[in-house]
Amino acid sequence: MTDPNSELIIELKNKINRLIEQYQGLKGEVLLLEKEKHQLTIQVEEGAKAYDDLEQRFNNLKLTKELVSGSSEAGDTKKRINQIVREIDKCIALLNR
Repeated sequence: MTDPNSELIIELKNKINRLIEQYQGLKGEVLLLEKEKHQLTIQVEEGAKAYDDLEQRFNNLKLTKELVSGSSEAGDTKKRINQIVREIDKCIALLNR
């Protein structure tokens, strides 16, 4: 007949070993998920940058088209040109500091 305490100790050791194995498995999974998150974050940042670049190109093409065609939206075109000039002035002022 075995001692009930030793059976409890053996059972407890087995449970602890299973918990350690689960912990190690989850720890590896967390590392993989963190790596995937980092890669996805980079992809989102690249996508946002590409979107901004495309939006800027679109706005430039739109402005060029308005200037070339002499459309009735001349007031909007003048406003956009003035806005661009103000942005350039701000950049020059920052460079002069």
